Amino acid sequence: MGHRGEMAGSTKREGGGVAVSERRYPPPWRQRISTTLALIRANPTGRIALKIIFGVLGALVVTIGIALIPLPGPGWLLVIAGLGIWAVEFHWAKRLLAFTRRHVHGWTAWVKRQSLPVRLVIGSVGLVFVAAVALLSIKYSLGIDVIAQVLRYLATN
Repeated sequence: MGHRGEMAGSTKREGGGVAVSERRYPPPWRQRISTTLALIRANPTGRIALKIIFGVLGALVVTIGIALIPLPGPGWLLVIAGLGIWAVEFHWAKRLLAFTRRHVHGWTAWVKRQSLPVRLVIGSVGLVFVAAVALLSIKYSLGIDVIAQVLRYLATN
């Protein structure tokens, strides 16, 4: 390392700033995991065992995520995480995950390009949607009509 604050694998710019080199290496833990998986896949029994383990684990996470989608919380995040688990062993899941990432990044970039009032409207619509899903989930899963309870409370107090 050269000067204090420079990153390993970085190149120094003329203006004194530091530019990270174009080539990024995966962290050591990721290389160890890749090497371990490659060793397991080298054996036909290991390859089948990995497919079964990742298939079942991914299915479990996706199933929990799907069950949580109508509830407030990380439903979609778990579905995407399960898809990421499947992507370790299944090419179709890797392609679907890339498709999902591409569209999420596209949506995010589009929203960032919008003016502040438009972003506030988009955020408000999202908030209203999440609130409606939460209220309906509570009403139909727990049998509690939150809106009626609030209106009754306001009418009596």
